[in-house]
Amino acid sequence: MTVLTAPSWSAPLGPSELAGVLTKLRQWTPYDGDTVLDDVGAVLDDVLPPRDLLADLAVRLHGHLARLADIAVATEADQEDLEARRLVQHARAVCAQQAPVAHVPTVGQLRRLAWAVNELLERLAALGCLREAA
Repeated sequence: MTVLTAPSWSAPLGPSELAGVLTKLRQWTPYDGDTVLDDVGAVLDDVLPPRDLLADLAVRLHGHLARLADIAVATEADQEDLEARRLVQHARAVCAQQAPVAHVPTVGQLRRLAWAVNELLERLAALGCLREAA
């Protein structure tokens, strides 16, 4: 009778790599579609929020847009759908055009950012990459 031995196991990552993964996991926040819609709605509403909130809204919308682009890439929606690919490219271009965080954005900049978030959100929902947007 032949005895089979299993190969010895070794950890795929070393201690420093595992520490890096743990740090990223601790910084991660789950996707919150309601917050995305609230921020988009606040900017695209007929009445803008107070001027002192505009910079914070721009930062949040920038983060939403980057996260949605990442979701499109992770689900390969940008590879399988031409419109999703166009929207991801547009999202990246809009993000690259954003002013520094300390700068209060113009109404036009803020609304372009909100529209980019809204369009990508709707496309990803239509493709089934996200649950339906309200």
